[in-house]
Amino acid sequence: MPRVHSYTRRDGTRVRGHYRSRTRRPRSRRSYPRRGRGGRSTPDRSGWWFAGVVGALVLVWLVVDFVQRHPVWAVVIAVSLVVAGVGVLTLLVRARLREETETAVRARHVEATDTMTGAEFEHWVAALLKRSGYSRVTVCGGAADRGADITAVAQDGRRVVVQCKRHSTTNRVGSAAIQRFAGTCRSIHRGEICVIVTNGFFAAGDGLRLARELGIGLVDRSALGEWAYTGTPPASLGQ
Repeated sequence: MPRVHSYTRRDGTRVRGHYRSRTRRPRSRRSYPRRGRGGRSTPDRSGWWFAGVVGALVLVWLVVDFVQRHPVWAVVIAVSLVVAGVGVLTLLVRARLREETETAVRARHVEATDTMTGAEFEHWVAALLKRSGYSRVTVCGGAADRGADITAVAQDGRRVVVQCKRHSTTNRVGSAAIQRFAGTCRSIHRGEICVIVTNGFFAAGDGLRLARELGIGLVDRSALGEWAYTGTPPASLGQ
């Protein structure tokens, strides 16, 4: 409804004006979903939980009703499910045992190391040490290992320090690697039996002579293959 408002001008004339009042509508607040950490909205899962509970109750009621109406068929279905479950479990166990057997057979051949990484070769040699009767076998290879990839304890109590060299058959371990290992094996790692194990070969000449002079045991591809197949470590490992 219009509202009358009057006022007087400067010249004394009285003026009346009509104005329509504006009513302000209350501003409705929008509901926004709650936001969790990181500013992401958290969906309301209460409805899903309720639907899940109702569905589970309906399923239980249907099963109970079926058992009461058809007890013979219920027994037949239950026995069939148990037999099927046992059959599947048996197949899974057999497949696991077959895989473990094949893995053990492959591990007994040195050719398995040709496709390994350096870290995998270290763990393979560590497992070979454990099978050969060494205790406290620890893989410590890495960027700061200072030449000690594996440490162990022999049966006579002596500390064993092993450096692993995974190479191709054409890449031979030279005298420089032997000399570096000899400088850290006993002084830093307190090794009493120091051995370099490689799936390749050692360079002939100064390297072999240096290893004998410094008391460093060398296990090349031939000795490693025999060790892996028979389980008997080479004499350089002190067993």
